[in-house]
Amino acid sequence: MICMIRRAWAIAFVVLGSAAAENWPQWRGPYLNGSSGEKNLPVTWSPDKNIAWKVPMPDRSGSTPIIWSQQVFLNVAEKGSLYLWALDRSTGEMKWKRHLSDGDVMMRKQNMSSPSPVTDGQWVWVMTGTGILKAFDVQGAAQWSRDIQKDYGKFGLNWGYASSPLLLDGALYVQVLHGMKTDDPSYVLKIDAKTGKTLWRVERPTKAIMESPDSYTTPVVATVGKSRELVVAGGDVVTGHDLESGKELWRGGGFNPDNNPFNRIISSPVAYGDVVYVPTRVRPLIAYRAGGRGDVTGTHQVWQFMNGPDVPTPAIDSDYLYSINDRGVAYCLDRKTGKEVYGGQRLRGGTYSASPTLADGKLYITSEEGVVSVLAAGPKFEVLSEIDMHEYTLSSIAVSGGQLFLRTAGHLYAIGKQ
Repeated sequence: MICMIRRAWAIAFVVLGSAAAENWPQWRGPYLNGSSGEKNLPVTWSPDKNIAWKVPMPDRSGSTPIIWSQQVFLNVAEKGSLYLWALDRSTGEMKWKRHLSDGDVMMRKQNMSSPSPVTDGQWVWVMTGTGILKAFDVQGAAQWSRDIQKDYGKFGLNWGYASSPLLLDGALYVQVLHGMKTDDPSYVLKIDAKTGKTLWRVERPTKAIMESPDSYTTPVVATVGKSRELVVAGGDVVTGHDLESGKELWRGGGFNPDNNPFNRIISSPVAYGDVVYVPTRVRPLIAYRAGGRGDVTGTHQVWQFMNGPDVPTPAIDSDYLYSINDRGVAYCLDRKTGKEVYGGQRLRGGTYSASPTLADGKLYITSEEGVVSVLAAGPKFEVLSEIDMHEYTLSSIAVSGGQLFLRTAGHLYAIGKQ
């Protein structure tokens, strides 16, 4: 099954160059869907057993560790400021640390370190909730810096900016979808990764009201034949955009049928080929077929599911979509039909914000209370192990080189042997 994932995504698009399957270069991994092709991953561990190393963290973060070769990159909140850390992936030793921004604040459960860095193995780029976007080479030399709020106006999200940039073919795609605390338009940027210059900026109007324009999602890419489209979710709609111009190609609705004024979206879309799976605030999760033009609400919906996630982003393989809601209830859906393969399976651990990670025939799902449930991937609900890390956790597990990287409020753990 994992081999099928790798082949499908290799055909769909080249993510970030060679050895991508061994790295975790962006928030949702090498295939942008929460999966990895790694094998022989740990099933059991504890805070002190089967741990290669652990490094103290100064604060919580929703940002995922990013791994390329022998480096681990972290967006870190520390004493009111934000930093990019680079660690040695073999030892956890600090290689370098760079200041990103002052002005870190708590916004409900998150702070301004929520966006995950991205890397191509030569440079690393990182966005902060304060709107600072910076580029460094992997030795820590600064390359360029942008202040997105200074350039385009203050962010107006109710709970602070948290979207990670998407890196694709030498460009960064950055979304700012907001409305609760601003009348400024929502927009999407394409930024040249080497120069930091804006290649295009397109506004993205919607009819969403009050808090419903606010989106904490990260864009994804759908493949339609030989072409690709940028897909953005938020403001009660999903939109497909031309990568070269930013032009909106299609738009699908149905995510807020009652016009709930508080229908902000946190869980990001995932794509498999030309189908995009788009969560909203629990109901409905809608599968849309990309490649349409104009309003495709009535023509390109593939299926709907009325028990989708709120915060965690689903993971997907060639057969199934795996979802966990914020109450810890797990679902497995047939990817093509939306039929519930299993559902209503409650995991131990309380509230869930981290997204599931799929690798080596296993699902790794972490609760805010720090309980990691390891499930068997596939049509049968089977709990392989439960590990209590005893630390508050918002970050999703990253996978690289036979190891798991788990970030809690207290530590970054490298689990298993490299």
